Amino acid sequence: MAGGGKRPCSPPRVLLGMVAVVVAAAGWGALARASAVPEEELRSVGLIQNNYIYADIKREVNVYVKVFTNSPFLVCMDLSLSQEEIIDPKYLWIGPDGKNLEGQIYANVTETGKLMLMGFKESMSGAYTCTLSHRIIETMTQEEVDVFETYKFMLYAYREADHAYQISVRFTTKGCELAANAQFFEELKKILDNIISDLTCHIIESSYKCHSIRIPNQGLLHELFVTFQVNPFAPGWEEVCQQVPYDCEDATNMKVQEARDRIGEFFSRQTYALKHEFQTAPTIHYVDNSFSVTHVDSCQPGFGKNDITHQNCAGCCVVCEPGTYSPNNEVTCHICTRPHIKNYQFWNPTLIFE
Repeated sequence: MAGGGKRPCSPPRVLLGMVAVVVAAAGWGALARASAVPEEELRSVGLIQNNYIYADIKREVNVYVKVFTNSPFLVCMDLSLSQEEIIDPKYLWIGPDGKNLEGQIYANVTETGKLMLMGFKESMSGAYTCTLSHRIIETMTQEEVDVFETYKFMLYAYREADHAYQISVRFTTKGCELAANAQFFEELKKILDNIISDLTCHIIESSYKCHSIRIPNQGLLHELFVTFQVNPFAPGWEEVCQQVPYDCEDATNMKVQEARDRIGEFFSRQTYALKHEFQTAPTIHYVDNSFSVTHVDSCQPGFGKNDITHQNCAGCCVVCEPGTYSPNNEVTCHICTRPHIKNYQFWNPTLIFE
């Protein structure tokens, strides 16, 4: 959704580095969709089993959690250890701020060491560390040895990208200098806006150019090249979102997709029907099959898309990395000019600006 003004740089949290295997979590039904790695492949790696995400003894595990949803259960042990008998296990979960998560209202820590973070917020992104302590008893001597294992998870808040659609179409005209071209263009915008007005979507960034085109065996023709964007944020969209709990991306994205489909259907009509839509410009005709659509994504302030760093959440708008920020609805996080924060830690969004 659109935003503006100067925004805080991304949250400082404990930076743990890159991970080869990444798990995306947006509710278990969306797990395979949100990750670039199929769920079957993730299971074969051993990170997910029975709807739990297991740790990796060799490296931290990346987990992507959609804002305002609950994270999946993070298990304080690796998959192989979970298949063994464990004596006197104890679990200690530490959050990005260095505090014990036991007893925190947003953290559900079970007696078997599983952690679920509830109502995940952007500021909750960062490193989560669990220490598992247990005992090994020597069978012959009954000697007891305390063993400690430490596991790390890196959690990132993400949002669905806001969708819009860039559309281009062409129309034949009698000449490029005709006043009827501009009249036709204005009438076309009104018709398209009327088609999608009930969806709180509208047409923006509309323009046209007239070009002379030489076509083999047909001579010289004149065509209007029309472009516009179908945008989901027409006046009144905020009221629609007030009826939707938390984030509104799903609702606005569904509406703009329907708006795109309606406009596509409009241009797919027969030429005869299209002629009667434009009564003020009877000599301007739609060029068959000239309708084309380009998908355009944007991210809310504080989030960006980085398909290299976050390749297993490709297409997600992920919270900006330390030392970067996103001041508007661009898809890229910018580098802070004077970054004071180089690591992920606990974030207070009201205090850190660049």
